[in-house]
Amino acid sequence: MARPSSDSPPLFDLAFKPDFSFERKAMKRGLWPLAGLDEAGRGPLAGPVVAAAVILDPKRIPEGLDDSKRLTAQAREDLFAIILGTAVGVAVASVSATGIDRINILRASLEAMRRAVCGLHVKPLHALVDGRDVPPGLACGAEALVKGDQRSQSIAAASIVAKVMRDRMMENCGRVHAHYGFESHMGYATQRHRTAIGTHGALPRIHRTTFAPFRVEETVAVLIEA
Repeated sequence: MARPSSDSPPLFDLAFKPDFSFERKAMKRGLWPLAGLDEAGRGPLAGPVVAAAVILDPKRIPEGLDDSKRLTAQAREDLFAIILGTAVGVAVASVSATGIDRINILRASLEAMRRAVCGLHVKPLHALVDGRDVPPGLACGAEALVKGDQRSQSIAAASIVAKVMRDRMMENCGRVHAHYGFESHMGYATQRHRTAIGTHGALPRIHRTTFAPFRVEETVAVLIEA
């Protein structure tokens, strides 16, 4: 006997889509303007970490906002242009590979977000931040949202802006340092990138020398010398 189909949604295949509910709750508390904050580039071996702060216009929210990682490159580019054309405010900031090596990637990511907020021409009263941590030194109140880019449209917009800007930076880097193929992997640890590092070495001010495989190589060199 065939099992009857269920009207219940799947338990583990739920795909969250960001909405404007967190923003509207904040607005009811008088916390407006409100900025969404997110970063791109915490994991790569090379390049900066880039953060964006976006204040959406509640009456002109772009269709299709989502976590940038769940969008195609073309969809990100299209939404990037729409966000810039409709948002109340957009600002981007970054911390270089040298800065990341000096203060670590978590602190660098939070610092980039703080700088992005400082760059807004409209000063927010509140911010929604992707992740578990609120950047120290923000000039406004803030709350952290785990998987915020899948829950808040303001954070999703920031994730798109940060990702597109960082990808463009790495594409330009690839034109200057053609052997490394940055335009194809954006600094992530692909086989092509690791092979280029093995052949040509690390690029000063571009590669994050506190990340593996660089730390592994330094450890091996010390052991050999000893």
